Amino acid sequence: MAEKLNQGMIMKALDYCYDKAVNGLPGLETAEELAQGYMQRDGSLQNKAKKLVRWQIAKAGTSGFITGLGGLITLPVAIPVNITSVLYVQIRMIAAIAAMGKHDIRNDQVKTLVYMCLCGSAITNLIKDVGIHVGSKLTVTAINKISGATITKINQAVGFRLLTKFGEKGVVNLGKAIPFVGGVIGGTIDSIATKTIGKVSINIFL
Repeated sequence: MAEKLNQGMIMKALDYCYDKAVNGLPGLETAEELAQGYMQRDGSLQNKAKKLVRWQIAKAGTSGFITGLGGLITLPVAIPVNITSVLYVQIRMIAAIAAMGKHDIRNDQVKTLVYMCLCGSAITNLIKDVGIHVGSKLTVTAINKISGATITKINQAVGFRLLTKFGEKGVVNLGKAIPFVGGVIGGTIDSIATKTIGKVSINIFL
């Protein structure tokens, strides 16, 4: 019987993808290197970040990028490669935006904010669900004042939301190996969702 995707698996995948986004995969830039590349361009900080988001969406389906994602196959938990690829691409993009805003992406609170951004426009509901009060705008400063127990609660809430999201897409059964080809990954990088996530990340980190 095929094993079902659960919240614990999503959390392991998030932590694994975050580690690879921050510390790098062979042949792919780290989040900080990605940020530095865009910081050298012309324009305002917001515009540089918007360019980064646009290029992440465009690049995600290219063969060289997909070959680089081969390193994700070593994921210590049995999650389809198409899901981990989406998580990796989006986490690296958000972490790069955080780095552009001069935030320490190795900080646990920043990491939690990156995870929250993965929920896109549902981030407001997530904050209400967890019962935290952050004033009119969610910022790193606001999250820094939150206890470790609440941080754990937020991370779990993100895991649950992502589990629901992937479940709706019908990718909850893990029995079959998914072929590691461009079509699978390129087709899963939802450009509209990624654009929304990028917008939310820019509002929070810049």
